[in-house]
Amino acid sequence: MPFLSQFRAAPNLLTLMRLFIIPFLVIEILDAHYKAAFALFVLAGLSDGLDGLLARWLSQRTTLGLYLDPIADKLMLSTLFVVLTHVGMMPRYVTVLVFSRDLGILLIATLLFATGVLRDFQPSLLGKFNTLTQILGLTAVLCERVFVSVSLGGVRDGLVRAIAVLAPVSAAQYAWIVIRRINAAHPPAV
Repeated sequence: MPFLSQFRAAPNLLTLMRLFIIPFLVIEILDAHYKAAFALFVLAGLSDGLDGLLARWLSQRTTLGLYLDPIADKLMLSTLFVVLTHVGMMPRYVTVLVFSRDLGILLIATLLFATGVLRDFQPSLLGKFNTLTQILGLTAVLCERVFVSVSLGGVRDGLVRAIAVLAPVSAAQYAWIVIRRINAAHPPAV
């Protein structure tokens, strides 16, 4: 499929919608409109699940979608961590750990891709669990503001601590996997 035509594929339109939601989600959080922010977050999550299903059902897997979907996901999560930290709903140290992990992985992946050393960067099971924990943690933080009668403090605190542990551990695992793959692809000369 020609590159510009890939923008019209239904899954990619949903991904673009998710990117379009991000600034409005930020505005709603900054204005303390947590119900609207939560609704936008849920809509973004639904669109994320639906774009993958549509790509398979409609046979519309595209190169654009392969790159755009994880970028939209990471941008959504990263933006939420920054904004929620700014309004005092997420501890700074957690956001720093999440950003450090993501920046490190991005830099390593870019260098390896640009040099042609490795071009396949599949997320590990621990990396997927890290992302799931981040989503659940952000959901708990927003739910606590929307459903004020429900005590989610313990759940939120547990998820936030889990994010703080999983971010550096999954980054270390990713580095270990990359080093092993590089060594397997280019064994040292004897």
